[in-house]
Amino acid sequence: MKVFKFGGASVKDAAGVKNLAQVLKATGEKDLVVVISAMGKMTNAFEKVVSNYFGNVTALPASIHRIVHYHHTIVNDLFFPNGEGSQGTEKHPVTIKINKLVTELSEFLDRNKSTHHAFVYDQIVSFGELISTTIVASYLNEVGIENKWLDARNCIITDTKYRDGNVDWEVTQKRISEVVKKKGLTITQGFIASDNNNNFTTTLGREGSDYTAAIFAYCLNADAVTIWKDVPGVLNADPRYFKKTTLLHHISYKEAIELAFYGASVIHPKTLQPMQRKEIPLFVKSFYHPKGAGTCVGKGVTLDPVTSCFILKRDQVLISLSSLDFSFMMENHMGDVFKWLHEHKMKVNLIQNSAISFSVCVDNKYDTLEPLLAKLRATFKVTWNKGVTLYTVRHASHTEIKKLEADKVVLLKQENRGTVQLVVTE
Repeated sequence: MKVFKFGGASVKDAAGVKNLAQVLKATGEKDLVVVISAMGKMTNAFEKVVSNYFGNVTALPASIHRIVHYHHTIVNDLFFPNGEGSQGTEKHPVTIKINKLVTELSEFLDRNKSTHHAFVYDQIVSFGELISTTIVASYLNEVGIENKWLDARNCIITDTKYRDGNVDWEVTQKRISEVVKKKGLTITQGFIASDNNNNFTTTLGREGSDYTAAIFAYCLNADAVTIWKDVPGVLNADPRYFKKTTLLHHISYKEAIELAFYGASVIHPKTLQPMQRKEIPLFVKSFYHPKGAGTCVGKGVTLDPVTSCFILKRDQVLISLSSLDFSFMMENHMGDVFKWLHEHKMKVNLIQNSAISFSVCVDNKYDTLEPLLAKLRATFKVTWNKGVTLYTVRHASHTEIKKLEADKVVLLKQENRGTVQLVVTE
């Protein structure tokens, strides 16, 4: 048994769905769970529905219509490539299924009384995965790739922490073992689950679809998980910012977790942890070149080839604090700082402290910098720099670091075993 995961970019249009079918044929896997995300940018589109539901009700019908039109266009291109017309499209079983899901969405919007944003978010956004898998499963059956469509919410059970559900592993293990056939092809959704009380939909948070693949693999004792992307595998740097990149053939679980912690778009640690527990290898491959070796994350050597790995985060904020009376920065001071950072939803990416100062590089994702600074200024002398860039380099040579620093103003530098971090202005 193996698990494949296809993200939104792989099924963004009819050509992508057709290519997914070709990948399945090329790999020749017969006993398989295929986890699929919402199509293209549909998660963003459903988030717009949530936004309109809470803040702009008059725009709600139009935002739903755009979603329906997008999916119906893909259905037309897949099932009616010769342009048989809308009448045939409307009568097709897959269109009937999609329309039923849209009706469920509309009924939820009409009857819902909850003002809990995270709860409402999960009930709405989950339809992206339900619709995408309905289309893909129907198309695969149409072209002779027999499969079973499975609602992941009947298998993966979480608590009621909406938007970031914690998996109930005991119940989920039992459900998956009972429901998923060890033979044949199963199509299911990434990202979505259900709570353990009222059977409402929950979602699994950041990188939720990858996590779904890991959950199924863990519960099924799968031989491997493959995540299909539009790149040949995991690279040692982001090609958008670095001219020369190297394909990493193998990464250890530990190294992959380290890279992800520092911000590399490798695999989220929560996806890797269940894989590591059962030593299930994870492959990252290109859906354009399914025969390529890609990258394997698993037991063994830390990196192959051994090379420096560069991680870049733009638009960071560097905040530096010192006591107003130049007394020592003690544990109670730093405890207060971390409490306030948490309250203002600041993602901490680097910290450095001395006897009389404390610096922190944060991601101001929720635009809460000004109230945070106001809080800090009541207790500390505060300086800050907006729009800085944080470089994290694993396994770097002294020469590479010097080259990286050459045309930049370095505001802060920190080095420990195997890792160098630089906060710079460019």
